[in-house]
Amino acid sequence: MSFITVSDLSKRYGSRHGDVMALQDVNLSIREGEFLSVVGPSGCGKSTLLYLIGGFLQPDRGAIHANGRRVTGPGVDRGVVFQEYALFPWLTVAGNIEYGLKEAGKPAAERARIVRHYVDLIGLTGFENRYPKELSGGMKQRVAIARTLACGPRILLLDEPLGALDAQTREGMQDELLRIWQATSTTVVMITHDVTEAVYLSSRIVVMSRRPGTVVEEFPVDLDRTQGREALMLSDPFNALRNKVWLSVRRQAAEQEHA
Repeated sequence: MSFITVSDLSKRYGSRHGDVMALQDVNLSIREGEFLSVVGPSGCGKSTLLYLIGGFLQPDRGAIHANGRRVTGPGVDRGVVFQEYALFPWLTVAGNIEYGLKEAGKPAAERARIVRHYVDLIGLTGFENRYPKELSGGMKQRVAIARTLACGPRILLLDEPLGALDAQTREGMQDELLRIWQATSTTVVMITHDVTEAVYLSSRIVVMSRRPGTVVEEFPVDLDRTQGREALMLSDPFNALRNKVWLSVRRQAAEQEHA
């Protein structure tokens, strides 16, 4: 059963050079507990689609439903993590994770319990009283994810959340994100330019066309993740799927270059 449904969605932006059609006739169904990655050439409307699902933008045509309700604006059922960490520098790790809970009026004892749970989940026990300036990039992004999850969203929207990290830290954070998804069963929609990352993390990948963006191809991901990163990424099934997705994205990028 579909948990998120995108129906005949179109979005146009106005500019001084004329209107730009960002998305056109996008249709997409996402199951509850699924990790869906969206890839495609630059400028194809991937982030626009995410912001529409988040309720930060309104479509010009079509509709989005999440858990049976039409999306008309932001909601606590949908949490967003951006590429930039957007942590409050004056708050500690615990304070950042607690912030949304305090705003929601949760009792102090419940806030403390939830903060302890997520500090442990993201592997930052012992860093609760550190400030963002004292953390590495990977640690900051883990705090940003924990702060979002602490508010209990059923849907996690990720806009290139690991894009600002160096390669080694990014791989570590991919493993953390995979572990957190498996531990929480949250429905995840992630935007990424990294095809290898999409294959490693996702249960399904959709490829978008050049602008105006629409879904042109999708790939189910059925890989044995119990074998560990190295064995998985060197396996024939992983690389065969990666190559198929890469070629699909490349075809769309080539059409864009020659348009």
